[in-house]
Amino acid sequence: MNTPSIAKVVSCMDGYDPNALHVDKAVEAIRQCLVPVTGIERVAVRAALGRVLAEGIVPAIDVPAHDNSAMDGYALRAADLAQGAETRLTEIGTALAGRKFEGELSAHACVRVMTGAVMPKGADTVVIQEVVRKDNGQVVIPDGQRKGQNVRAAGEDLKTGVPVLRAGHAVRPAELGLIASLGIAEVMVKRRLRVAFFSTGDELASIGAPLPEGQVYDSNRYTLYGMLQRLGVEVLDMGVVRDDPALLEAALRTAAANADVIITSGGVSVGEADFIKGMMAKLGEVLFWTIAMRPGRPMAFGRINADGHSAVLFGLPGNPVAVMVTFYQFVRGALLHMAGRSDDTTLPLLRVPSTNAVRKVRGRTEYQRAILYVEDGTWKVRLTGQQGSGVLRSMSEANCFMVLEHDRGDVAAGDLVSIQLMEGLV
Repeated sequence: MNTPSIAKVVSCMDGYDPNALHVDKAVEAIRQCLVPVTGIERVAVRAALGRVLAEGIVPAIDVPAHDNSAMDGYALRAADLAQGAETRLTEIGTALAGRKFEGELSAHACVRVMTGAVMPKGADTVVIQEVVRKDNGQVVIPDGQRKGQNVRAAGEDLKTGVPVLRAGHAVRPAELGLIASLGIAEVMVKRRLRVAFFSTGDELASIGAPLPEGQVYDSNRYTLYGMLQRLGVEVLDMGVVRDDPALLEAALRTAAANADVIITSGGVSVGEADFIKGMMAKLGEVLFWTIAMRPGRPMAFGRINADGHSAVLFGLPGNPVAVMVTFYQFVRGALLHMAGRSDDTTLPLLRVPSTNAVRKVRGRTEYQRAILYVEDGTWKVRLTGQQGSGVLRSMSEANCFMVLEHDRGDVAAGDLVSIQLMEGLV
């Protein structure tokens, strides 16, 4: 199957301008050019955590399988309850979770039940033990009880034949328990998305060794590694590639032959992009964008081909904060979509008052690093401090982004602003 031209796809979008691309247009352009993985595999339920279901889950049994007691107490017939007065009943047995009462409830009788116990035959109501008293060998039930109270009906959670999880659903801890409650030991999931990444630049030094003059330790590979691991993809760390066209071409070819996605950091700013445009065009199709955002203006997106394989390329900026911001705003959602997720992967925005006044230039989207906190019972947000794109400390101290929209101007203290919770990104 011929892969459509990325340039042709995105050039047809309304408002597409590679030299001043809005954030939302960049997200739209990327999404239109992605194809989810198709490979599937069968795994044990525990191994499915973080994976994407390849088939829907349809219960073959009811959960719970029987009407059962939701509380410790006494099972009885609502028809035996007196109106406007106490009711006296005779206790004829006990039902435990996993050990039901074998008889049938007769008139004016009750059965002691524990939480989860199968409801005795004939019983339709449970009265909690805390309100009951014993008197002369009888169980005294107070007035005001309702028919059906404290009873969990068969199939109340899951019903036989009614689909409960669809293909494309991500498996979280709750889904593990849900699948296990149906007695299912193995599930079909999409294969893991394979992502290769590397940093570029002669100035990058490896950690664990003395730092030569004029160089910096490569932090981008470690933040990328951490963000990728939390998305549950297969990770191929290709290290640092020096500023040499032959080395970069070899790295891209290797990555394209072994991964679905390639992520690079550095090498996409104005002067650097000119250096690699020709080589990337030789290997596939790559667009260089100037995005109307801060931090993270320069970014490349495209496709690299090698040895009959093709991989999507994200060329991220080199500054440490810009790498993380562009990853969260563009790459994260794209990877989840390619991994087969069918649910909405858009990051939610919450509105809270800012305690800082913030200067903002209209015509770009800004992602300020901030801290969401509670003061006097009210959620508020404040900046972490210095917001330079090289100040990685601002990301470490933050628990959210303060998102200042494209057309927004200055923010006064007390104004409502949009935030994205960082822990919600995974």
